Amino acid sequence: MNVDPLVWMVSLGLAGALLVVDVAVVARRPHVPSTAECVRYLAFYISLAVLFGIGVWATSGAEFAGQFYAGWLTEYSLSVDNLFVFLLIMGKFAVPKAYQQTALLVGIILALVFRGLFIWAGAAVIDAFSWVFYLFGAFLVWTAWKVGREGEAGEDDEFHPPLILRLVQRWFPATQQYHGVKLTVVEGGRRLITPMFVVLVALGATDLLFAFDSIPAIFGLTSEPYLVLMANLFALMGLRQLYFLLGDLLKRLVYLNIGLAVLLGFIGVKLVLHALHENEVPFINGGEPVAWAPEIPIWLSLSAIVLILGVTAIASIVKVRHDQRRALTAVVADEPVAEPTD
Repeated sequence: MNVDPLVWMVSLGLAGALLVVDVAVVARRPHVPSTAECVRYLAFYISLAVLFGIGVWATSGAEFAGQFYAGWLTEYSLSVDNLFVFLLIMGKFAVPKAYQQTALLVGIILALVFRGLFIWAGAAVIDAFSWVFYLFGAFLVWTAWKVGREGEAGEDDEFHPPLILRLVQRWFPATQQYHGVKLTVVEGGRRLITPMFVVLVALGATDLLFAFDSIPAIFGLTSEPYLVLMANLFALMGLRQLYFLLGDLLKRLVYLNIGLAVLLGFIGVKLVLHALHENEVPFINGGEPVAWAPEIPIWLSLSAIVLILGVTAIASIVKVRHDQRRALTAVVADEPVAEPTD
């Protein structure tokens, strides 16, 4: 796929303009967005992604359009998992509702920066070393196993601070009160960091950790840096509105971890098969491609992703409703029976 530098510039320029507008809206009036506002923004961003995919189809063919849609859906699902951790962070540090928009926006910007750096590095490594697909595939299979075990053990509703956050809290004196969206304040002649500063460090550290999973995953679906970047951009657009729209409903996705484990495992296996198909490693099949290793076509990958996400959502809804009915039945059974009166 040959992408003209002008297309790169226009795409990044438009994405940057949308981001600037988002920042301006939040900076001008920090508020809790209404459901209608969230739905409008989400519909707009999703429509943009769909139209972009159609544009790719028209200019570069169905294969690349399928790669974009598969990458976008995968990144979107991983972003929802990221969003759940954001929810835990907001609760842990009791971020006022009015300031959560600002914190989320900064978190999304940091995610874009980290993923952009990882995309640039990943594309360079893949161009230089084809065997890196073995490493990406093995890493995703291991990540799938880890995420799946967490899902079987039940969702952990506690936020566990990463090392960098613990170091910040240990080394820098802090105030316990929020001062709007200020990161530092002067109290008693001392410069103190605010809880908002700590929250942004937590969000940034979370973004960095999630980038390690998301970038190898999408490179398993497309090796085109332009599609990788645009899929990530569209997946992160509207994430702030999705946070307020779903809120506690995120906790109803009880099988999200298991669904993501299956998804990451599928992409990991796809990467390993691709590496075998293009093998150049001397100690594997004498450095020759492995003939029996199939290439999973993008239409099958896209179908599998849609199926996995659909089953995950439906199974979660069924499980939650079943648990609610069982709890209601237990309450009714425990109610004392009124004695008949003469």
